[in-house]
Amino acid sequence: MTLSHDHWAQPQRDPDDDTPRLECGVFGIFDVAEASGITALGLHALQHRGQEACGIACFDGQRFHTERHMGYVGDAFGGGDLNKRLPGHHAIGHTRYSTAGGSFLRNVQPMFADLEAGGIALAHNGNLTNFLALREQLVAEGSIFQSTSDSEAILHLIARSRRAKFLDRFTEALQQIEGGYALVALTNKKLVGVRDPLGIRPLVLGDLSGKSVLASETCALDLVGATFVRDVEHGEMVVIDETGVRSFKPFPAQRARPCIFEYVYFARPDSVVNGRSVYNVRKRMGRRLAQESPADIDVVVPVPDSGVPAALGFAQEAGVPFEMGIIRNHYVGRTFIQPTQGERELGVRMKLSPNRAVLAGKRVLLVDDSIVRGTNSVRVVRMVREAGAKEVHLRSASPPIMWPDYYGIDMPDRDKLLAANHSVDEIARILGVDSMGYLSIDGLYWAMDAVRDPVNPQYTDHYFTGEYPTRLLDREIAEGRNELVERQLSFLVDA
Repeated sequence: MTLSHDHWAQPQRDPDDDTPRLECGVFGIFDVAEASGITALGLHALQHRGQEACGIACFDGQRFHTERHMGYVGDAFGGGDLNKRLPGHHAIGHTRYSTAGGSFLRNVQPMFADLEAGGIALAHNGNLTNFLALREQLVAEGSIFQSTSDSEAILHLIARSRRAKFLDRFTEALQQIEGGYALVALTNKKLVGVRDPLGIRPLVLGDLSGKSVLASETCALDLVGATFVRDVEHGEMVVIDETGVRSFKPFPAQRARPCIFEYVYFARPDSVVNGRSVYNVRKRMGRRLAQESPADIDVVVPVPDSGVPAALGFAQEAGVPFEMGIIRNHYVGRTFIQPTQGERELGVRMKLSPNRAVLAGKRVLLVDDSIVRGTNSVRVVRMVREAGAKEVHLRSASPPIMWPDYYGIDMPDRDKLLAANHSVDEIARILGVDSMGYLSIDGLYWAMDAVRDPVNPQYTDHYFTGEYPTRLLDREIAEGRNELVERQLSFLVDA
């Protein structure tokens, strides 16, 4: 088997969808009646982290049960017979948007394996940056993969371990993987949560009437009625069983570097991530943006929905009215690939509608959370102008996105990132706005109540800086092989 660029290629998506996507959300609960129903509720709260597919695995005291579906949580697990279909007091769940592996049912999680020591179900949020190297090694040694998901490699590593105890086998597997991840695993006796050594992806521990809950975000705890206990620490393994909660540190100590994009876009505004209110951070981003990139305007309008807190902060700092000049239709189904330009325009208008009473005759400043390729921004700006806006200015509440991600975020290659290939003035012309502005990287750290240390950054911020916090083994191997092929082709041409 040879490594391929397919792992680094992003899945096919709506060309109008300019939003970055996170791979997954995870949820787990132990020793609670009707655990699957509670897990489904938790997944509802985490739907924003993955809308492509979802799944639940549970244990009823005798055997495991699993269901995995393409589509939304409500469609898959909204029936009243859920706890009959998936009985038991222990369960884990997963919402998915693929970055590694394709959009197929076989890649949907939780994944289950019946090992020598018993069954194990695994749900994983993030991306392994050495997956292809691991897969190549495992296949060469006889492993048979049933999916193209990097999560399956963890199960194979556990299965191949010769350690006597499950936690030792699990730890040995974890010590062989690299990247950014948060995962939950369920055995017949334990619920396990693990966060990567840098804490790139989030994971929290909660309490529901004395029973333990694990979730990607605190908003899931809120929905099921659980209280927040603490964040799972970077590099920590939390083991939950009938004796309570135990903590292990299976990795060498490192400084934490959580993903700063959780605050820019991914996390729900009502969540608290690593001790910080996402809503308050986003409002501070808007305040700083107004200081750094002011404009002579009549009204501040958010690009819904994720641009709302930053736009509110901008308006308050600038002393300019905040108005909902664009209305989002929340009842549009899953986006699709529209085959013609006209249908693409219609697709945007189905999701976003101009509020002419707010926009007509006004100098409008639009605030968006971030700008990736700019395809959606072009159409939003055109829509606002057609609604009668006298001027249209655009501000991004994040710094320019200059580099792709390899830790579970779907971002295009660098040649497709707008800010990586154009100046701010060029971007303004491309998007058709009267002025364009971005929050600075220092401004983003200010919003986090931090001062960026370029030598030892406190957050994972490579999308803006190009400073990746870990080695990217699969990319290095793939690029090396491509370079070798190019040299071989060049030799043939020269010959």
